[in-house]
Amino acid sequence: MEFVLIFFVGVIATTLGTLAGGGGLISLPAMLALGVPVHSAIGANKVSNTVSSLQGFLLVYRQKGVTIKEGIKIIPVSLAGGVTGGLVAASLSPDRMYQLALVLLVLAFIFSFIGKSNFTGNQSFQLTKKGTPLLYGIGIYDGMFGPGQGTLMLYLFSYLNIAYYRAVGLMRIATFSSCFGAAISYISTGQILWPLTFALMIGSLTGSQMGVRIAGKLKPHQVKPLLRLVTAALIIHIIIDNVIM
Repeated sequence: MEFVLIFFVGVIATTLGTLAGGGGLISLPAMLALGVPVHSAIGANKVSNTVSSLQGFLLVYRQKGVTIKEGIKIIPVSLAGGVTGGLVAASLSPDRMYQLALVLLVLAFIFSFIGKSNFTGNQSFQLTKKGTPLLYGIGIYDGMFGPGQGTLMLYLFSYLNIAYYRAVGLMRIATFSSCFGAAISYISTGQILWPLTFALMIGSLTGSQMGVRIAGKLKPHQVKPLLRLVTAALIIHIIIDNVIM
């Protein structure tokens, strides 16, 4: 019964994560509530995210929503950011990481109201002076802490005047890049409960397909309200977690 619940957690979390980020809002608390040890829960998330994010990118690519060339440009930047973030995290207290997450998400929430970008652009992804440092910075954040990484990525791609469906594909390959190293670390240290991880992974692969299909049908004007809702939920979640700690 537990594995069935974990499967559906993976479906729901990854569907949301594909559309607007924030899937960890669902998957991690749900697994902890089921009694999964915290390191095993995080490890399961990283492994399943690595696989489902790569699948999500390939699904968008098959629909000609994004190109392999764009994905190749993103991978080293996000991977380097994730590695850097993992190193920086060792020198930061949990309180500092919560504060950083809160500041970034509040700024993103405000930006969503004052920014003129609304996913109606038709630009392809390019490594630019303004985009590359932000991409690297979000990778650092994901390596350090991570809640809302996908949401912040979507705000970035909106700012870069990239259409929503392309942004979804780019966000998924960025997530794959920053999660890959972490997944290897958890596997090598023996933190993975494989039956549980496979149940979450199968659910995540299903959710990835559902999320990409829904994303292809969303209109640009429908995306920002969804992003704002997820961002507000992330802010509330982090505040509550910080109070509890």
